[in-house]
This record gives sequence, structure tokens and C-alpha cells, in this order.
Amino acid sequence: MSEIKSSRTVVLKGGDESVQLLGKHDRHFRLIEDCFAVRLIPKGHELVIEGSPEDVEQVYRMFQELLEHIRKGHLLTGREFEYALKLASEGDVESIRTVFSDLLLVTPRGKQIRPKTVGQKHYLEAIRRHDVVLSIGPAGTGKTYLALAMAVDALKNKQVQRLILTRPAVEAGEHLGFLPGDFQEKVDPYLRPIYDGLYDLLGIDVFQKYRERGVIEIAPLAYMRGRTLDDSFVILDEGQNATPEQMKMFLTRLGFGSKAVITGDITQVDLPKGRYSGLEEASRILAGIEGIALVYLTEKDVVRHPLVQSIIKAYEEYEALKERKGKERNGYEEKD
Repeated sequence: MSEIKSSRTVVLKGGDESVQLLGKHDRHFRLIEDCFAVRLIPKGHELVIEGSPEDVEQVYRMFQELLEHIRKGHLLTGREFEYALKLASEGDVESIRTVFSDLLLVTPRGKQIRPKTVGQKHYLEAIRRHDVVLSIGPAGTGKTYLALAMAVDALKNKQVQRLILTRPAVEAGEHLGFLPGDFQEKVDPYLRPIYDGLYDLLGIDVFQKYRERGVIEIAPLAYMRGRTLDDSFVILDEGQNATPEQMKMFLTRLGFGSKAVITGDITQVDLPKGRYSGLEEASRILAGIEGIALVYLTEKDVVRHPLVQSIIKAYEEYEALKERKGKERNGYEEKD
């Protein structure tokens, strides 16, 4: 008895839709056919999907969802297509609309800023709904960049009057005293990722204008002591390197009409040995308080090179193994 097969036809309106949907040189064909039991047959401005009924339906629904966004002006990237394909393979086509429909802003260079994963979408929603958000996750998950984008959007829409962006000036293997220049020149390298993000989101000229007028302030965390921050969007980046005392100091600076986002990766703490991370402590103390959200991003939300996900997962497995062996060793020592 032959296997039951099904087919659906997707109608494309032009070459641009075809390139975005199928990739340059039709590179998405192989990705789809590797993921689903289907065969794709191009016929002019039509694309026929043949294969098992369930897989054909999933691929068809994914294509229809992506085409709807493309026709609204969404410039679909290769990484976004791969993520949409992953969602479809998990039977979660509905999340494609949830993620990709949230256009946050367009940069001066025409780059569309929107969440790229379900986790990032939840992160943006948390910032919209809460006055304080703690975002914890590995490198490459967009923690800082999306917080900056939300801050720029709030400033442009006059929801706040100022952006205040800070980082702990903690050495990661080097010492400030060994770096050339005055104090500001010494700490600037620690703040460079914030500068880069704002250059991209605002353009250098607008950023410089806002900086000169005091609309945007970028400073080490120590400069926040003794201040009350009203009508401001405040971001503490690399929060895992704030001490518990610094974290309490920062959180109690928040004034009326303000919003604070703290980002960090608690697996990469650069504090001196024996010092506890203020971000990790705050995540325990503040959990469950109304108005405060804790968002945990994972390797699934990494939007850098695909290998970064594999690197993060490998390190997590290594750390878990090391911790398990340490517990076993301590158990033997206790018995002795």
C-alpha cells in the first residue's frame, strides 16, 4: 500500500518575495526538506509543496505566515527564516506571528528592530508592563541591545526625558590602573558596547546631540550614588558584576515616571573571588514583587553565529559535570 501524499500550492507575487522566502540561490529548500518530509517544486510564481499531509500543512502554514509579514514590509533575514522553520518543526507556527509582528523601531540605516525569538518577545513585553525588569541570560541573547531599543523608543515617544546607561567598571583580567589616559578614558572601554548600540539605533550625530544636551548619560555604576532618577529610562548592563551593595544602591535610585532594566549573565561574574553577584542576589530577593519582572533568556534565544548556541550549551554541560563531580568528591571526604 503506497504512502498517502498531499500537496499545497503557495502563490508568490514577485522575485523579492521568492528571494526572502526561499533564500538566495534557493538555499532554504535544503533546510526545509531536511526538516520535513516534503519536496518543494517551483513553477514560475508558484511553489508546490508535496509530501506527508501533516508536514505539507505545517510548511504551507509557515510560508503563509511569513508571506504575510513580508507583504507588510518585513525584511526577512536568513536567521529569522531558520527560527521560523524551527518553530514550525515544533508545531508552533502561531508563534511566528507573535514574534515577528512586534516592530519596535527602524534605525536611521533602515534596519528593522524587532524580537527574533519567543524569549525576546516575552522580554519586550515584560519591559512594557513593568517598572523594573531583571534580564538574565547568556551572551548573544539581545539583552542589552533590546533594552537600548526600548529606551530609545520611549525617548522618541516622550515617555521619558532621559536615558541613563551604566555598567560596573569591573576588570575582567586587566586592571584599570594599567590602562592609559585619565579616568574617563580608562572606563570608556567598559562602556563601549553601550556606545555601539546607541550609534546603531540613533546614528552618531543624533547620539552626540543627545549626549551634549544631557538627554543621554553614560557613566560607571559608582556615579549613580546619591541620585534620584525621575522621568528616566535607566539601564544597568553587566549587572552580574555589581556587588549586592551596588545593586541595592542602583535599585533605590528609581524615581517617579522611571523604568529600570538590569541585564547580566550570572555564569560570567568577574567580581573578585569571594564576592557575591548583586544580580543573582536581587533575582532571589525581588522575585514575586508586583511591578518587578524576572526574565530568563537561554541559548535558544541566542541570535549571534549559530555556533554560539553550541558553545554555550557545551559550557553549561561542562559546568554541570564539574559541579556534580565536586559534590561526589565532597561526599567521599565527609565519609572519610
